[in-house]
Amino acid sequence: MSGDARAARHLARQAGMASQVSGRGSWRAVLRRIADAVLDRPARSQVASGWWDTASQERPGWRERAAHLDADIVFSVDYRSCRRCGLAWVEQPYTDPLYQRCGLARAGLSALRAEHPDLNWHTLGGHLTESQAFWTVVGTGVPGGYQQRHLCSHVRPG
Repeated sequence: MSGDARAARHLARQAGMASQVSGRGSWRAVLRRIADAVLDRPARSQVASGWWDTASQERPGWRERAAHLDADIVFSVDYRSCRRCGLAWVEQPYTDPLYQRCGLARAGLSALRAEHPDLNWHTLGGHLTESQAFWTVVGTGVPGGYQQRHLCSHVRPG
C-alpha cells in the first residue's frame, strides 16, 4: 500500500471529526476567498489535512463535507436535510481517482448519517451507469438507500 493510500485510509477513520465552518458567509469571508483566488493561495479550509464541513459553493443553503490531504480535496459531497420530513439528500460525491477505494466516500457518508440520525437519505438525480455499483454498496442498509427523490417543500433547490 502506498503512502498516499495509507494517509487516505487514516483520514477516512477520522471522518467523524469534521471541523464546522459557519454556513453564513460574512463579507470578510467572501473578500478573503476572492483574495485567496486572485493571489493563487490555498483557502484557509484547505491548509491542513482533515475533514471540513462548509457552505456549498454550488448550492445555496446546502453544505459540503470534504476531506483534505495537505492542500488537496480528496473527497467531497454536498448535502441537505429536512428534519420536519425526516429526509436528507446528497449530491455529487467525488473522490480523487488516486484515493478511490480507500474508504473516504463510505466514511464521509457514514459520518453524515451519524450526525443526522433518523433521516432517510436520497439523491436528487438519477445515478449514472458507472456509479450504480457505488450507490448500491453505500446505500445497503441505509434508510432511503440513496434512491432518487425530489426535495420536499421545506428545502430550496439551491
